[in-house]
Amino acid sequence: MKIDINCDVGEGVINEHLLMPYISSCNIACGGHFGDERTIDNTIKLAITNDVKIGVHPSFPDKENFGRKVMNISKDELQKSIRNQMDLFLERLEKFDCKLHHIKPHGALYNLMSKDEVAAENFVEVIQEYTNNVFLYVPYRSEIEQVALCNNINIQYEAFADRNYNEDLSLVSRQCKNALINNPNEVYKHICKMVFEGKVKTINGNQKEMTADTFCIHGDNVNSLKILEFLHQELTKKGIIIG
Repeated sequence: MKIDINCDVGEGVINEHLLMPYISSCNIACGGHFGDERTIDNTIKLAITNDVKIGVHPSFPDKENFGRKVMNISKDELQKSIRNQMDLFLERLEKFDCKLHHIKPHGALYNLMSKDEVAAENFVEVIQEYTNNVFLYVPYRSEIEQVALCNNINIQYEAFADRNYNEDLSLVSRQCKNALINNPNEVYKHICKMVFEGKVKTINGNQKEMTADTFCIHGDNVNSLKILEFLHQELTKKGIIIG
């Protein structure tokens, strides 16, 4: 069995060179919540060296809050920003003669589009021109999933290996102390339940149906490297390849 593990990178943590050997796809910040030409180029180089699939990670244009707060901006302003982020990233990617594998929205934008149909429609409207032979990473049973499918966009379902889930399959807010899973063994058990049982254990201990094509480990998780090393070790024992 083979699974995909992705990481949000190019976000100023400067640990990409340590993480890349353990992941199979990455989401590179493209100037909305973090990033510029230099950080994008450096991260693309590392992805190429490690044979990691390259994705773009657009967000609300909010470096002050790292894209983790919903911004009160107009549809036109947001769409213009997303287009600028996409164009910047594709310009840098073309420099390396590489193709884009996927698009994954970041932070508050990702969470908003999971439950808000209008926000999802506004986002899909602007990224459609970039989605030829490109996947959109989406949460299972989300509004963005439905909007993308209705617009014939190829999707891959994403689950978060280092985040806890609420009963409605939304992520536990980062304002809560139990939002993140930092223990490598707990992350491993979280993934195994999703891979082998097609279920996720919620914060209340209930089990909900979950489908996932790719699993995210946040690059800014304080134990991201330890988690990835542990996953490689333990998943290999179960005959699972990360790739």
